[in-house]
Amino acid sequence: MEIKRDTYLNKLIRREQNGLIKIVTGVRRCGKSYLLFHLFHQYLLDKGVKENHIIEVALDDMKYRALRNPEKMFTYVETLIKDDGLYYIILDEVQLLDDFADVLNGFLHIKNADVYVTGSNSRFLSRDVVTEFRGRGDEIRMLPLSFREFSSVYDGTPFEAWDDYFNYGGLPLILTWQEPEEKEAYLLSLFKEVYLADIIERHKIRNHEEFNELLDILASSIGSLTNPLKLSKTFKSVKNKTISDITISRYIEYLEDAFLINRAVRYDVKGRKYIGSPAKYYFEDVGLRNARLNFRQTEENHIMENIIYNELRYRDFRVDVGVIESSDRSDTGKVQKRQYEIDFIATKGNLKFYIQSAFRMDTPEKIEQETKSLRQIPDSFKKIIVVRDDKKPRYDENGFVTIGIRQFLMNEMILMG
Repeated sequence: MEIKRDTYLNKLIRREQNGLIKIVTGVRRCGKSYLLFHLFHQYLLDKGVKENHIIEVALDDMKYRALRNPEKMFTYVETLIKDDGLYYIILDEVQLLDDFADVLNGFLHIKNADVYVTGSNSRFLSRDVVTEFRGRGDEIRMLPLSFREFSSVYDGTPFEAWDDYFNYGGLPLILTWQEPEEKEAYLLSLFKEVYLADIIERHKIRNHEEFNELLDILASSIGSLTNPLKLSKTFKSVKNKTISDITISRYIEYLEDAFLINRAVRYDVKGRKYIGSPAKYYFEDVGLRNARLNFRQTEENHIMENIIYNELRYRDFRVDVGVIESSDRSDTGKVQKRQYEIDFIATKGNLKFYIQSAFRMDTPEKIEQETKSLRQIPDSFKKIIVVRDDKKPRYDENGFVTIGIRQFLMNEMILMG
């Protein structure tokens, strides 16, 4: 089964011979090795690059263990470069290479070499990994499968694909398991034995219990506004434990650095400024989020919102949470200032979209609730409501577009229509 990851393959192609180290980062098991060793490798062959001009080393392979030594690695690569033609150096799991930053910077001095690397442990997954190369790195952030990628190889109906996707997420290996219990066991093991183990080892976290409880709280409240101080109070009132907001802030940073969660900050639409706190947190993969909660809290409305957030990021939008203040007059005539929330403001270049995630809009009250914030927005950028049904895009009298979730996910250009 071949899963095309054209979005990321094209990003690699556009960066060929740009004089920088191409660094493919992303949560573990999202397909980074497959992208470089299979898809990119085949692209190079198809355009005429000779096999002996593609130098590939999987550092987690036992036969390459000796090359984890920096001097041996550098010598090995140099001996394979035998002419003035362009060579592609591709290293997988580069964090296993001692002093890897120095080695990679050394490769940049080889005039006829183009360098590509991936890494998968908590050190390499850090958001600031590019600084390891002193400004000489070009990062390509890779996400798990989008719903469109997932559906392209899914063996089943579109409804079954959605059911599997919102339950088990988009890590590619999920598609190799047939039974629900197999998928659950895989995700549960992956979360505990890989992701948590990496974070705990790297940051030497001693209080595993409080760290795990914070993860549970974040997983249970995806899409809810929160901040470290509020979470600290939750620990005190619900768990009867005292954990400082500083400690919680540090734990959240570890989770963000490992690409397990992402923060969406609030933006004041009328004031045109960011609001520092509180923020919303979403999981990089909803299957991992569900596994964290032992598949007990699979509320489709919250998971749908998380999936929309990830899809916008997959399409390279910057995603914020919108806040807009309005003066409403009560039944008694008193004017009150209220804040309304817009689920997402998606921006890319000169494009901007306001997007609401609405599981259902089947009553006048629900329609009023979901559209009120959009009606307060003073500009003319497109306003979109994504709903659970399969209806095709339709406009209302306000000019708002309502789109079914699968229509939204399967067509990358649908926002432009």
